[in-house]
Amino acid sequence: MPETPQSVAVVLPAEAYSDQMSFKSRLIRWAIVLLAGLAILLIPVPTGITKQSWHLLAIFVSTIVGLIVKPVPGGAIVLLGVATLALTGTMPVESALRGYGDPIVWLVLAAFFMSRGMIKTGLGRRIAFLFIRAIGRHSLGLGYALVSTDMLLAMVIPSNGARAGGIIFPVAKSLSEAYDSRPGETAGRLGAFLMTLIYQCDVIVGAMFITGQASNVLIAKFAQQVTGIQLTYVSWALAAVVPGLVSLVVVPLVLYRIFPPEIKHTPAAAEFAAEELNRLGRMKSGEKLMLLVFVLVASLWMTSALHGINYAAVALLGICVLLLFGVLNWQDVISEHGAWDVFIWYGGLVRMAEALGETGITKRFAETAGSFTVGWRWWAALAVLLLVYFYAHYGFASITAHATAMYTPFLVVIIAAGSPPYLAVLSLAYFSNLDASLTHYGTTPGPIYFGAGYVNQKTWWKLGLITSFITITIWVILGFTWWKVLKLW
Repeated sequence: MPETPQSVAVVLPAEAYSDQMSFKSRLIRWAIVLLAGLAILLIPVPTGITKQSWHLLAIFVSTIVGLIVKPVPGGAIVLLGVATLALTGTMPVESALRGYGDPIVWLVLAAFFMSRGMIKTGLGRRIAFLFIRAIGRHSLGLGYALVSTDMLLAMVIPSNGARAGGIIFPVAKSLSEAYDSRPGETAGRLGAFLMTLIYQCDVIVGAMFITGQASNVLIAKFAQQVTGIQLTYVSWALAAVVPGLVSLVVVPLVLYRIFPPEIKHTPAAAEFAAEELNRLGRMKSGEKLMLLVFVLVASLWMTSALHGINYAAVALLGICVLLLFGVLNWQDVISEHGAWDVFIWYGGLVRMAEALGETGITKRFAETAGSFTVGWRWWAALAVLLLVYFYAHYGFASITAHATAMYTPFLVVIIAAGSPPYLAVLSLAYFSNLDASLTHYGTTPGPIYFGAGYVNQKTWWKLGLITSFITITIWVILGFTWWKVLKLW
C-alpha cells in the first residue's frame, strides 16, 4: 500500500496563479470587470436612489464580476473593491472597513485554524481510517466511510477544501492506487467511482451545516439582513438533517448503480486502514486535545441558546486553547493562507452587501422584479425561481460568487411573490450548496477531485446533472415536508 500523504495543496500560490494567466487574458478579464461597473454608472440614477448609493452598486457589481472572471485571486478582488469604496469617497474608510470587525468573519477565520490543527495532529486521518476499518470492506461501504468522515468534520471545519481536499482526498487516492486504479485505462476499477461519489456527497455535506463550507455564514447574514430570520448553528442543521441524511444514502446508491466500480469488494481497504491505525499508534496528546476542542466547540455551538456565548467567541476559545497548549503555534496561524484569504474577502463582502441593503436598491429591485410574477401562485414562482437559481451555477466558479450575486435578489423576489419567508430562506441557502454538484469547478474540492484525472469532463457533468435531479427532488419533497413538521412555514 502506498503511503498516504498528510495533505494536498488546495489553493494556488500567488506566483503560480500569475504564471498560469497570460497578460492578454488578464487584460481581457480586467476589461470585463471595469465595463461591468461602468455599465451601471452609465444608467441614469433611479428616482429615490442617491448618486453615492449608485456608485456603491457599481463597485459591488464590479467586485462580483471580478470574483467570477478572476483576473487576480478573489481576496485581492474584494480588497480592491473595499479600497475603491474608501478612495472614491463612496463610503468613509471606517465604514468600508467595518466588515472586518463582524463576528461572523472571525468565526470563519478561527474555524479555518481548527482545520489546520485537525490536519497537523493527524486526527482527521485517524477518523477516516476508523470509518474505513468499520465499513470499508465493500467499495460502496468505502465510499460511505469517507463521506461519513467528511460529515463529522463538517460539524466544525468550514473549509470543504481542507476537509475533502486536505484530509479525505489523499486517503481516497491512496486506496484507489492500492487497487491498481489510476487515471487512464484502470480508472474504472475504483478511483473514478470514489472521486465522483466523494465530491457529490461533499456538496450535500456542505449544505447540512452552517460550517459545511465557508460561504454558509455569509448566506445566513444575507438572510438575516433581508428577512430578520436568524439561521443559527442548530436551526440550520436541524432543518437540513432529514433531507441531508437521505441524500447521503441515496446519491451513493444511485452512483453505484449507474457508474459502478469494477471492483466491488475491498477487504484490503479495511486491512490498510487497520495497518495505518497501527502505524499511527495510540492517540498522542495533541490529537487528544484536538478532539477535546472539537467536541467542546461543537457542543457550545449546539447549546448557544442555553449559555448565550457568541459563535465567534466559542471559535476563538477553541483556537486559544490550541495555542496555549502548543497544538498550534503562531507560525501555523500566520501561514494559514486560506484562512487569511477568506478573512479578506468575507469582511469586504459582508460590509458591501450590508451597505447595499441600506441604500434601498434591493427593495427597488424587488418591486420591479416582482412585477414579473404578479398573478402567479407563490409556489409556482418559488419553483421556477429556485430552478433558475440552481442551474445558474453553471456560470459560477464558486459558491461565494453565486450566493453574493444572486441570493439576496432572488430571496427578495420570492418573498415578494408570497412565499413563506422561512421556505425561501432555507431553499436558497441549501440550493446554494447543492448546485455545486453540476460542474468540476462548482466549489473548491471540484478541481482537486476532477484534476486527479479519473473522470473526463463529459462524464463528470452528466453525473453532476443526474445528481442534481436527485437532490432537488429530495430537498423539495422531504425538505419542505420536514420544515412543515418543524412549523417553519
